Amino acid sequence: MPDRPEIVCICGSTRFVDEMSAANRDLTFAGVIVVAPGVFRRAEEHEADELLTNEQKTALDALHLRKIDLADRVLVVNPGGYIGESTSREIAYARATGKPVSFTDPSFGETP
Repeated sequence: MPDRPEIVCICGSTRFVDEMSAANRDLTFAGVIVVAPGVFRRAEEHEADELLTNEQKTALDALHLRKIDLADRVLVVNPGGYIGESTSREIAYARATGKPVSFTDPSFGETP
């Protein structure tokens, strides 16, 4: 038995905030430590004061790679098979560092 719970990093487009939240909840109830995006840009775009600057986006992207470093594996939330540019980079990074990658929509499990 491991001395700590498994750590999973959730990746995917922040447009899927509801799906990411559901995956986070399900994993947490299964006893998994979840690291996930902390800012959902798409949900916040409706508020002019909440728009991210390019510097903030760059910093958040770098921070998410560090979250992948902490994880035992990565779960990509990809309803309908959607995998955007940032998520593709995260998948490539995870694979390059030896992290297993799985997908919520496995029929679209490969990056374009």
